[in-house]
Amino acid sequence: MDFFSQDSEQFDVLISNAMDLGLSVLGAILILVVGFKIAGFAERRFLALLQKSKKMDQTVAKFLASMVKYAVVIITIIAVLGQFGIETTSLVAVVGAAGLAIGLALQGTLSNVAAGVMLLIFRPFKVGHFVNVAGHAGVVKAVTLFVTEMDTGDNVRIVIPNSAVWGGSIKNFNHHAIRRLDQAYGIGYDDDIDKAISVIKSVLASDARCKTDPEAVVAVTALGESSVDILVRVWCDSGDYWALNWHLLKSVKEAFDKEDITIPYPCRSLYMEKSGS
Repeated sequence: MDFFSQDSEQFDVLISNAMDLGLSVLGAILILVVGFKIAGFAERRFLALLQKSKKMDQTVAKFLASMVKYAVVIITIIAVLGQFGIETTSLVAVVGAAGLAIGLALQGTLSNVAAGVMLLIFRPFKVGHFVNVAGHAGVVKAVTLFVTEMDTGDNVRIVIPNSAVWGGSIKNFNHHAIRRLDQAYGIGYDDDIDKAISVIKSVLASDARCKTDPEAVVAVTALGESSVDILVRVWCDSGDYWALNWHLLKSVKEAFDKEDITIPYPCRSLYMEKSGS
């Protein structure tokens, strides 16, 4: 009887432990689900509150909102560990003891955080700017704690680690309100150079997007193998750059055709020397 009594007690203890573990697991899953939902909600709500301020930069707002999200996630993980009886003080002690190993293992991640902070402080670009960073060009959508998110001109999302963004050159096409547009046109050697320059200037003057201050430059820059090369430098608003570029190419070509100014094809003169029989 004592033998069966001991087995029964051990079985009851085993069932009790299993039920406690199961409840702990279910509680941990529930905390994770609720915690991650709260993290997402907190990020969106905090971002909405920051965006109500006209003085708040969008880049800073999204960065701070991402920090709120990760803070809630960390609290959630600590709460999950508490479900399994791990004391918070013990957890801090363990993390402190393993700090060096974690730092070495996550040095890439930590460098992304540091780079994100530097991007936030110096702000070489803002959300909505068109930039070229880490070999990619696109519109900045967000700068989070770890990555910078961009959309390319053909609407492809690119996610770049902050360390790669901060560690290389940053080309910001929207930093200045105006940009200089450079174009080159070739005319035939038999064409009137002054007439061609006058035609180009008339095309520039007819387009309101071309700035008069600074004044446009139209000048001969080279005598090519088959053409006289004319350089055009005109200033415009940054947002008009590409539309104006395409429009001028078409308009100058049509104006040249109307005034009988040729844009010569590349050509070569071939001389054949007849040898004696």
